[in-house]
Amino acid sequence: MSRVLMVSSEGVGENISGPAIRPIELSRVLAATHDVTLAVPNETSVDVGVPLVTYRHEALDRVAAGFDVVFVAGLTLASSPGLVRLDVPIILDIYPFTLENLELHASGPMDERVRDSEGLLHAVWTQFARADFLVTVSEKQRDLWLGLLHAMGRLNPYSYDDDPTLRRLIDVVPFGLPADPPQQRAHGIKGARPGVSPGDFVAYFGSGLYDWLDPVTAVRAAGLAASRNPRIRLFFPATKHPNPDVSPMAALAETRRVSEELGLTDRVVFYNDWVPYARRADFLLDSDVGLSLHNNHLETAYAFRTRVLDYFWAGLPVIGTAGDVLAGVIESRDLGAVVPAGNAEALAHALLRLSGHERPREHYAARIAAVAEELKWPRISGPIDSFCRSPRRAPDRAAGYRFVPAGAALQRKPGKLGKALASLQQGGPAQLWTDIRSHVARRRP
Repeated sequence: MSRVLMVSSEGVGENISGPAIRPIELSRVLAATHDVTLAVPNETSVDVGVPLVTYRHEALDRVAAGFDVVFVAGLTLASSPGLVRLDVPIILDIYPFTLENLELHASGPMDERVRDSEGLLHAVWTQFARADFLVTVSEKQRDLWLGLLHAMGRLNPYSYDDDPTLRRLIDVVPFGLPADPPQQRAHGIKGARPGVSPGDFVAYFGSGLYDWLDPVTAVRAAGLAASRNPRIRLFFPATKHPNPDVSPMAALAETRRVSEELGLTDRVVFYNDWVPYARRADFLLDSDVGLSLHNNHLETAYAFRTRVLDYFWAGLPVIGTAGDVLAGVIESRDLGAVVPAGNAEALAHALLRLSGHERPREHYAARIAAVAEELKWPRISGPIDSFCRSPRRAPDRAAGYRFVPAGAALQRKPGKLGKALASLQQGGPAQLWTDIRSHVARRRP
């Protein structure tokens, strides 16, 4: 049994998002075999099933002192220099938010975009340089991060000799599902929301309205489908992020504008602030299909839409946009439908097809249940549990090895190779030969 400090990068309360959900659920699983404490950046009375402690970034090293393992995510490690210096094994949970931000700031001034992009990359580099074990949510993301680790020298003879597969340096831990099935305590949508009747067909857009997603196409498709099937409804459960540092994005205003312009608001399209985590089953079990829609850009290729996991947990068929990892799962295992990005007509057709089933849930139930079983938190958390059972510093870090890129090496201490390259750059082979002869002459007795 190890003493494990799990650090949530976002506050914990009744309303929480993915960056807080993941450490909470992993803490509950790890607590079965380890002594787990969850560190949160806010005061809270919510019971998450493990002991809680609050922290500030500048003092996180003092909180972490005495633990055998520290688990961090987001930019926590880059924001806590004291923790970087602490001699404790660190697990880094990494997601490509750098790609999200490229899309988020795409319409901003170029100088601000460059500063944001460079700042995030510096932070990622700092974290990758310190981490002893990294986890990410898909094999495709792992390939992305292996490229960066290779470029910065973390794929070296020390890490290779430790494990030629590099799984002991970076492995895959997807977002997971609760082991217990969802239980509905009260209706969240049908018969509970004015304008939505018990017999309506509800499409559930279970994510925040972020700029890298495509809620506008969902609105247009719902309008088209509802003109042929008046029972169709579209529900947005999460328009007000619980983290006050996350400002409303342009996608929210544009989605509301389009639904108002088409006369769909509170008739076909419905909005909610944020569904409390403990009540999400009340809303999911009142829905008939889950939507996972995004635009066609780089972020999509590496995305792992965590809310799709909620759909699997609740037994919902899914309509997803082509291009991401989970869309491949939906298509290959026949869990709903996959449509082209930005195509409202194709999405409307898929909604009409699923709403035409007498019992759409039952039609997909067995296949969805099989996928959900594979993704339960106790099953997917194995790599983290294994590391916590035998925590250690990464072999290259334990040996004191640090890779210094060639340019930085020449700037810091121009050795023989650096001096030779400088001579070539300054005067070509003739200058190099002259400098070699001068060096030899100086070294003669």
